[in-house]
Amino acid sequence: MVKCGKAEVRRLKTALRWKMPPEQRQRVQMVLLRESGLTQPAIAQAMGVSLSTVNRAHMAYDHGGIKALKPKPNGGRKHENMSVAKEKALLAQFAKAAGAGEMLNIHDLKAAYEKAIGHPTSDSTVYNLLNRHGWRKLMPRPFHPDRDIKAQNAFKKSGFVLLSGMLGAPRRPAVVVCGSCSPTKRGSAGSTIRGRAGLQRG
Repeated sequence: MVKCGKAEVRRLKTALRWKMPPEQRQRVQMVLLRESGLTQPAIAQAMGVSLSTVNRAHMAYDHGGIKALKPKPNGGRKHENMSVAKEKALLAQFAKAAGAGEMLNIHDLKAAYEKAIGHPTSDSTVYNLLNRHGWRKLMPRPFHPDRDIKAQNAFKKSGFVLLSGMLGAPRRPAVVVCGSCSPTKRGSAGSTIRGRAGLQRG
């Protein structure tokens, strides 16, 4: 057990007047009680905590002083595969194409990420990485940006009748779509990670 000098005891008593987290204040009191002659079991009983809690507070103070009594923050990325800085460096390889508005193959990004961390990972991990750095997945557009509404409405009124007469077939609903809305284009623009996904920086 390390005994504090008179100057250290004065600093501890002064620290109790500081604005600090309740947990840190309690630990300061544990150290002061030790200096008053109480044993760790007695301190634990008086403070209503476990013996190991008192022991950790004493060891922290003996090795790092009052600052070491501050509670450590909880949360954070405790099981991260790589640091945020390394993630940025990895994405920088794809930033040029994304900045030009090109479509990126998610498989290429996932393969590069797995190579960097040294083991396979899930699809959601890659999407979480992109979301963390402000990238977004492009969804299929609902309509062509240069559409001509008048032409579309005119075609709805006369196009189907004209097509039915030209083919000489009985009149029945025809399946006609414009090129910008074709199923093939919609599929390629909005495919998921199983095919090609559109990724662009937000």
